[in-house]
Amino acid sequence: MTGRRSVLRIAKSPWLRRGLLVTLLCGAILRPGLPGGSAEAATADLNVFFVVDTTTSMVAEDHGNGAPRMDGVRQDIMAIAEGLPGARFSVITFDTKGHVRMPLTTDTLALETITSVLEPQVTSYARGSSITAARQVLGERLAAARDSHPERPLLVFYLGDGEQTSGDEPEPLVPDNGPVAGGAVLGYGTEAGGRMKENTGRDYDGAAQGVPYVQDRSGGTTRDAVSRIDEGRLREIAGQLDVPYVHRAAGDPPAAMLQQARPGALEHTQDAESLPGRTELYWVFAAGAFVLGLLEAGTLFRRVRELRPLPDAVVTEPRMATRSPHRSHMAGEKVQ
Repeated sequence: MTGRRSVLRIAKSPWLRRGLLVTLLCGAILRPGLPGGSAEAATADLNVFFVVDTTTSMVAEDHGNGAPRMDGVRQDIMAIAEGLPGARFSVITFDTKGHVRMPLTTDTLALETITSVLEPQVTSYARGSSITAARQVLGERLAAARDSHPERPLLVFYLGDGEQTSGDEPEPLVPDNGPVAGGAVLGYGTEAGGRMKENTGRDYDGAAQGVPYVQDRSGGTTRDAVSRIDEGRLREIAGQLDVPYVHRAAGDPPAAMLQQARPGALEHTQDAESLPGRTELYWVFAAGAFVLGLLEAGTLFRRVRELRPLPDAVVTEPRMATRSPHRSHMAGEKVQ
């Protein structure tokens, strides 16, 4: 009964309720926990960089049953993240140049969000691209990661189709700043190739009906352009990184890809001791704060509804019969 009375007292007292709400929020921010659980040192200490080709060719519809290549890229990125729990992930995309879409983080929800919104370059901006356009950005990020945490192995996963549309020969992907510990080059597409839908830059949706295909106007004729995978180029990049090359097709199991992508340098570390972990308790405080927040919102809502606009006050001065002292005096004289 005592506990029930305390709960009722908190529910009825706005100041107690608000004070407890602030206390719970502070508790959630401090992220309390209990000892327990573990994380594999072989994966928790990894820095993983995804280098993703976002040129127009990556939406060529030859991944499985007419699906764009980018669908396979999204699936494989999340499969790698699931296979390397506790690692830090970064996403670098490239078209005519490289872009850091997400710096290193352990937040796989952020990784999923970034991956889900990947889309090709606006078609009208395409002027020919290099398969190593991310060279400078990747080199800078690898150097920064190596300087800040030299003990963490660096993994690079390159995901693309190898199609070089620039007239110049591609430079090496990784500048001479030290080798990476592992990763893989993942290739998408077929030799037969596939057509590509345009990206006009206005709410791109490759699955929508009526989206026009990219046109090839070379040779005096106009026809749908076709993109084909260039596995020779992809193998060159794999050789530069000293990682395996793996061709990816729809339906290929991610487990086999992960087994091929893990280099021997990391195999022996998988038997290393587990890192001590803990059981997070912040969610208990967050849940309590959420309930109290709902109560507070309900109270405020009721008070707002109880407020009624007051009618405009009409101020009228009463008419008082006043007599002029002079007229009263004159009247008195007449009476007499």
